[in-house]
Amino acid sequence: MILATLVYLKRGGQTLMIHRVKKDNDMHAGKWNGLGGKFEAGETPEACAIREVREESGLEMRSPRLRGLVMFPAFKGDDWYVFVFTADEFSGSLLAESAEGRLAWIEDDEIESLPLWESDHIFLPWLRDGKFFSARFDYDGDKMTGYEAAFH
Repeated sequence: MILATLVYLKRGGQTLMIHRVKKDNDMHAGKWNGLGGKFEAGETPEACAIREVREESGLEMRSPRLRGLVMFPAFKGDDWYVFVFTADEFSGSLLAESAEGRLAWIEDDEIESLPLWESDHIFLPWLRDGKFFSARFDYDGDKMTGYEAAFH
């Protein structure tokens, strides 16, 4: 089981996204994602989210808000449990280059037109609507085959 975070930084009607185009053998190659990554030993979800945002963007995030939990069973061979956060409090300067991909502030109404994972098209509106959720998304390779969700 892999524990990870996914963070959507918000700024004036925009969201910071990363276009995964840099790493060889990246399971997210070509997709646009929020920031985030795997937990390190002993980290809380919030500490992981803050560290990953700092490492990937150079920004120092404050007060991340847990918005949901998504599970991807047997995704690329592993069960992933991903804590989803949003935040609008941060400081610093955005890195000119990220090792993970190309960073860009995207207008909120344009995000769903980007090449995203199919599941993102389902849970991004939940974030926009302020719902707290727990969901499982099933994939066969890169194709989503189904999902279930609960709202709290």
